[in-house]
Amino acid sequence: MVSFSTLASLLWLLTISSSATASFTCTSQGTCDAIIDYTLPNATTFNAVKKLFHLKNLRSLLGVNNLPINTPADQKLPANQTIKIPFPCLCINGTGIANKWPTYTVVAGDFLSHIVSDIFAGLFTVKELQAVNNIANPDLIQPGDKLWIPLPCSCDDVEGEKVVHYGRLVTAGSTMDAIAQQYNVSQDTLLRLNGLASPKDLLAGSVLDVPLKACQSMVRNTSLDYPLLVPNDTYIFTAANCVTCKCDAANNWTLQCQPSQIKSSLWKTCPSMQCQGLDNFYIGNVTSSDCNSTACAYTGYSNQTIFSTSTQLTCPASDSNASGLRSGTWRWNIILVAIHLVLLSASY
Repeated sequence: MVSFSTLASLLWLLTISSSATASFTCTSQGTCDAIIDYTLPNATTFNAVKKLFHLKNLRSLLGVNNLPINTPADQKLPANQTIKIPFPCLCINGTGIANKWPTYTVVAGDFLSHIVSDIFAGLFTVKELQAVNNIANPDLIQPGDKLWIPLPCSCDDVEGEKVVHYGRLVTAGSTMDAIAQQYNVSQDTLLRLNGLASPKDLLAGSVLDVPLKACQSMVRNTSLDYPLLVPNDTYIFTAANCVTCKCDAANNWTLQCQPSQIKSSLWKTCPSMQCQGLDNFYIGNVTSSDCNSTACAYTGYSNQTIFSTSTQLTCPASDSNASGLRSGTWRWNIILVAIHLVLLSASY
């Protein structure tokens, strides 16, 4: 009869030989925010996923999945559903891994291949888990041990542009061309980032480094949240939770920010978000839905202040396309055109 320890060792060897290496190249110095796919091994809840990945709040999980902010924490999630996980990335020794968290606390009966495959769905290899935790003998982990979970990531710019690196799980039937088109990136870029010689080298079950373009913003480089990188179809809370910003590629790839109405993590009450010199005019406001009006845009924050700037708006190229839009949509389109023009003029 095969003993439990022998079975564990066999499983460990099988995992080492069959798992696809998920390491991402990262030559940058420092840290950044990253995203990775996670396929739920079992039915669970948003709150359980939040705890497993040591997320500070549920809002970050909902935002990266573009789900309503009022989604219940105990909402049921079915097994095998894939959701996105946000986490901090650390570049070290030419590669990127999660920056010291999440961590996992070993319980009785755990072994490394079980932790890798059954709990974290094969997002990294047993060898990688051993390496970052200095585990020489995989049979010697003990209940109560805290393991650093090495989720793969990167902080590198791509083709001179700041991006959010997304660990995209490759599903059966996926092609490099389809993934490239879905995320508006070239096949050549995906091949280069992932060290693949040909699209035929794409393997189901592997984690592909996909650079996500972020919406343009007016956040100053002295702001505590610079660079504020928000990918398409996501939203985040910034300025100590006082401001929420969303990205929608359909709106000219320009960041849309407004007061969040959520309790601040830094101040008793959020600082004024009024545009300087304009009474009763705040971040996200426009003076009217007409042409030649003014918008107030978020530009960052410090320990004392939330910054904003007023922007003169111009008419869209054609009024006919906007004639049937609701007032709120019309206003956002004016804002986005104006901010985009400001950004373009600033680059010259």
